[in-house]
Amino acid sequence: MKTGMKTATMIRNSDHDFLTRVKESEADTFAQKAVAKAQDAQWVKREGAREELGNWEEWRNLGEQIRQHSVRYLPDYLEEFSDNVEKNGGHVFFAQTDVEARDFIVNLAKEKQVKNVVKSKSMVTSEIGIDKALLKIPGMNLLETDLAEFILQQDDWDEPTHLVFPALHKNRDQVREVFMKKLGYEGDNDPQHLARFARKVMRERFLKNEMSITGCNFAVADNGMINLDTNEGNADLCMAIPKIQVVCMGMERIVPGLKEAETMDNMLARSAVGQKITTYCTFTSKQVDGESDGPEEFYVVIIDNGRSNALGTDFEPILQCIRCASCLNVCPIYRHIGGHGYGSIYPGPVGSVLSPVLQGNYDDFADLPYACSLCAACTATCPVKIPLHKLLIKHREIEMDDLHQSKLIDDVVMRVVGLGTGHSSLFRTALGMDHAMLAPLTKNQPETAENLYSNDKHLEWMPFVFGGWTKVRDLPDPPAHSKNFRSWFHTHEPVAADPKVAQHTAQREKEIKAEGKA
Repeated sequence: MKTGMKTATMIRNSDHDFLTRVKESEADTFAQKAVAKAQDAQWVKREGAREELGNWEEWRNLGEQIRQHSVRYLPDYLEEFSDNVEKNGGHVFFAQTDVEARDFIVNLAKEKQVKNVVKSKSMVTSEIGIDKALLKIPGMNLLETDLAEFILQQDDWDEPTHLVFPALHKNRDQVREVFMKKLGYEGDNDPQHLARFARKVMRERFLKNEMSITGCNFAVADNGMINLDTNEGNADLCMAIPKIQVVCMGMERIVPGLKEAETMDNMLARSAVGQKITTYCTFTSKQVDGESDGPEEFYVVIIDNGRSNALGTDFEPILQCIRCASCLNVCPIYRHIGGHGYGSIYPGPVGSVLSPVLQGNYDDFADLPYACSLCAACTATCPVKIPLHKLLIKHREIEMDDLHQSKLIDDVVMRVVGLGTGHSSLFRTALGMDHAMLAPLTKNQPETAENLYSNDKHLEWMPFVFGGWTKVRDLPDPPAHSKNFRSWFHTHEPVAADPKVAQHTAQREKEIKAEGKA
């Protein structure tokens, strides 16, 4: 990872350290249940939608090729896209940092004397912190129009917990309370009634809208158009009504043409929400002469903000990401700690890889590469085949080998363990003593299905790295040396082999030797 560009100052969304965030997340039992329910439901929908498409692995190969090609020739496609936006009458601004992007949009709003801004859901606008910056303008009214983001805004700009389902950690009673307190809602907690009320509030604001800010799923290089996928239609209203539209896009979110955009839309919808295609799949640019809707002024802010740190490095594959959040929906760590536990606006496996890259260092996110069991479920589900678990291992290598960020005591402990397991004589000695040494630390209960994973056997008081390990894991009493597997195997009488099997094995060995000589 290149560490020259240190940007992305807005992606950290918590002042607490990692262990504190985890403890807070563990205490939020509703959020844990909500995440587990969403993961289970999305598994069924996602896999069903992919199966309907057929040959999913071939589609993954195609998706990987499209994204790799786009990233490999990124400067060329960005130039082509920029030229085509300007040919269509739009404007393009390249922002190297979040500050540059933020200042451009704020100055544009001031120059145009805008007082009413609506936004559609966009992670990159959160990344650059545009909401709070715009609200500093006297008399500015800003509204998030995605229903989940609208809920979070009304709840004093609560932080999202998921890339696709931002308000996953809130229940209907919490939403009702927020609406009553902030908007004067008087109805019940029926989700349909809450949604209708939110729609009524937003519709009034849409009609007063002077400027909209949207994200960008994919930018189409060969025609200068923006591709947006939504399920609520709010982005379409954002683009259709105002005179001014500002598009914020990460510089990697580009595809060569409509054919590639169509392919990626298909894979995105199936991976993100388990649909064949999103309800609204829109391609837009500046209003064409003679049309009655669409923006009269069209601006695209192309944002680097640390993405260049990945180019030409082992972390370049993370730029293939299409933000489907499929990796979050299979991750056991995310299931346990939720989105807030990561301390970044980008949670889950993708966030653990991306956050240090965007920041350009490990100052705030040194723990995230270790928030992973290395089960590789994220890599297996990624529609564009990003090797996420391998990139997390690479982060660990950099932290330990290049930056020497290991704690002294932990490092000594692990070296001692490595020394013992790396020499056969020491390892055999340890096996001979394990029963006697560890017996005092266990509860002395027989290992049965009923108590093998009982919480009362967890040893949270263990020192150094062992405490973190045993806090959530059982430490069963090892069998006596005379009863362990090695002793049993050494004394066990082998079963006589079937003569026919022995004859076949001998014949096969002769054939292999003959093939080797040939």
